[in-house]
Amino acid sequence: MVVMSATNPTEKSADGVYNFTMDQPIPSYLIALAAGDLVFKPIGNRTGVYTEPSMLDKCADELADTEKMLEAAERLYGPYKWERYDIIVLPPSFPFGGMENPRLTFATPTIIAGDRSLTSLIAHEMAHSWSGNLVTNATWNDFWLNEGFTVYFERRIMEELYGKEYAEMLAQLGYQDLLNEVEGLAGSPDDTKLKLDLSDRNPDDAMSEIAYEKGAFFLRMLEETAGRVKFDEFLRNYFTEHSFQPMTTEIFLDYLDKNLVKKNNLKVNVDEWVHGRGIPSNISMINSSKFKAVDTEIGRWTTGTPAKDLATKGWSTHEWMHFLKNIPQVLNKNQLKDLDNSFGFTNSGNAEIACLWFQIAINSGYTEANPKIEAFLTSVGRRKFLTPLYKAMIQIPEGKKLANKIYEKARPGYHFVATSTIDRIVGYQEKK
Repeated sequence: MVVMSATNPTEKSADGVYNFTMDQPIPSYLIALAAGDLVFKPIGNRTGVYTEPSMLDKCADELADTEKMLEAAERLYGPYKWERYDIIVLPPSFPFGGMENPRLTFATPTIIAGDRSLTSLIAHEMAHSWSGNLVTNATWNDFWLNEGFTVYFERRIMEELYGKEYAEMLAQLGYQDLLNEVEGLAGSPDDTKLKLDLSDRNPDDAMSEIAYEKGAFFLRMLEETAGRVKFDEFLRNYFTEHSFQPMTTEIFLDYLDKNLVKKNNLKVNVDEWVHGRGIPSNISMINSSKFKAVDTEIGRWTTGTPAKDLATKGWSTHEWMHFLKNIPQVLNKNQLKDLDNSFGFTNSGNAEIACLWFQIAINSGYTEANPKIEAFLTSVGRRKFLTPLYKAMIQIPEGKKLANKIYEKARPGYHFVATSTIDRIVGYQEKK
């Protein structure tokens, strides 16, 4: 079957000929096509999933809340203007989490965790149906207009469905990622601005957490300053008035000034957020109550309480992620075994948890995890997970050998987007 970012078949064509229609105007980067042994299953009135036959029921169950997400998004920011919202779950080599191709989100299989815990990615790609696909950044210098808005919108969708605390956990994890990104960009501080200057540079350089997280926290600051009701009305009007149009930072800031800032006599440091380096001092402070409870258990464990005695019952993926991000990143063998025997991190089937644990294992010389690290890196092609693991391995002599050994085996199964990044990390040179 062949499908694309347009109207799509739900069954294979008898003669192998497929025709597509796309009535709405879209920018060229949103034109996408996939062909393979695909089957389709509806999961709502306007939503469904395509994937290979062996994955269909599992994917449909994992993505069962998609129609509810779409309804929540419409309640927030107006009608969905693309008729259908379907998802294609791609093979493991797909290098991104998702791609927001109109009517048909392309998604990584790493979100199929078995407990619907990673489906905020779908809320993110769905939110692009407004911010990105409906109102599109005019240039990659304005990339934050797509991604910052979408992260903010994604969290609002998740709050509508699962509550404020769920969204706050996502926001606090995002804040941690933003801090790490700013630290990592210390050598190129101009790249911590929202409005970029990518003259003579690869647009891929814009793909950092700055556009996503700093952009989302900028909008959150505006919401908190104006009040949610006024800010939602502003955003709803913004999407409506600029539908199917490109948008620059300058046009948006002018619209913001006239329709939110001056209209409500707000005092906000817009220029510092958009054109300034780093993180402004008036960024929202996120204090998830669930993460505070995790912090308590981290404190107990680091002061000697055995892992099996920690109060972890009922923890979500996000609580486990917070735990793994905030324990010491280099541990001794007894600590590693204590955690692994109690929580089974090395054998985790959740890609987010596994990646965080494997980084600790690599940093700590926990060679017992090496077979699982190899299995992970040869079965997952998402660049978000590959990059930190290969970077961690090359920092230590034994790890460098392991990285090269695994990469030689795994590279043929990676997408070009992934190999173009990992080649540089490991210093790969193709054999002649």
